[in-house]
Amino acid sequence: MNAAGRLSLYGAGVLVAFGGVFGIAAAVVPDSAVANWVATASDSSMADHAGMGSDDTAETVTIPGVSLSGYGYELGPVTAPTVVGEPDELRFQILDVTGTPLTAYETSHEKDLHLIAVRTDGTGFRHVHPTLDEATGTWSTPWKWADAGTYRVYADFVPDVADGPDKVTLTRTVEVAGEFTPTPAMTTSTTSEVDGYTVTLDGNLTAETSSELTLSITRDGEPVTTLQPYLGAFGHLVALRDGDLAYLHVHAEGETPKDGDTAGPDIRFAAEAPTAGRYLLYLDFQVDRQIHTAQFVVDAGHGTNGTGTDDTHSDTGDDH
Repeated sequence: MNAAGRLSLYGAGVLVAFGGVFGIAAAVVPDSAVANWVATASDSSMADHAGMGSDDTAETVTIPGVSLSGYGYELGPVTAPTVVGEPDELRFQILDVTGTPLTAYETSHEKDLHLIAVRTDGTGFRHVHPTLDEATGTWSTPWKWADAGTYRVYADFVPDVADGPDKVTLTRTVEVAGEFTPTPAMTTSTTSEVDGYTVTLDGNLTAETSSELTLSITRDGEPVTTLQPYLGAFGHLVALRDGDLAYLHVHAEGETPKDGDTAGPDIRFAAEAPTAGRYLLYLDFQVDRQIHTAQFVVDAGHGTNGTGTDDTHSDTGDDH
C-alpha cells in the first residue's frame, strides 16, 4: 500500500477533492464531457493527488468514477435484475490485469467495498455493502430496482496488495426496463427534507479553493444531537459531478468516534471542486440505528485565479 499518498480522513479535516487523475475514460461518459474536464485540469496536480508519478502510462490512470477500468483493475460485468420490481441479486467481480478476480481488500471506512448506485439523472441513490465470496471473488447483495432508467453502479475499494493504489473507484452502466418517468431538471438546493429530518447545507463550494461546508440536522425545529457513528464517522458524504457523474467518497472531519458516542447537530467537511459547475451531494447520517440520506444540488463558483485574486462566485447560500 502506498502510504505516502494516503489522504488523512481525520484531525484537521477531510478534503473533498473532486479531482483525480486524467487519462483514458470508458464510453460511459460523453466524449465532450471528458474532453472539457481534461482541458480544464492540470495533469501534474492530478497525478500528485492519486499518488502516481509522471512515468505512469495513461492506460493505468482513470478519472474517478467514470471508467470501468483503471489502476490495473477492472469492474467485471454487473449481473442485476433487468426490470423494475424484480427481486434478485446484484453480482460482480473485480478483475486484475490477468483477468483473475481480486479477493484481498483493505478495510476502508469500516468496509472492504462500498457499492453506490444512482440513476444518471441523480435520483435513486443507494449506498450498500455487498458480501464477498472469497472462493470466487464475487461480490453480491440482494437487489430490486424501484424505477426504470439508466443507472451507474460504482465499486469503491482499496486492494490489499503490495504497492497498490490508495483507492480505486470503477463504474459500469446498468439499464433497467419499465415505464420511465423523467424527473424535472435539478435546481440548486441547500435544504433537504428526509424522513422527518431537515438538513441544511451552509457554505459555498468553490473551484480550486478549499472551503468549509457545514451540514446541520434538525427535527421539528429542534437540533438533533443524537447522531450516531456510521462507517467510522458521524456523517458520510458522496459527491457526484453533474453531467459526467465523477465520484468521490469521503467522511466528515474529526476524530474517529467510539461506539456509544453521539454528536450533532452540525457535521463539517472541507471541500474543494476542481472546476466550476454543478455537483450532487448525498449525506448519509444515522439516528436510532437508522440510516437517512439527504440530497443537495450546489453550484461551485470560480475560486482564486492565477494572480491570487479571489474570483469566487456562488449562489448556493441563497437557497436557505
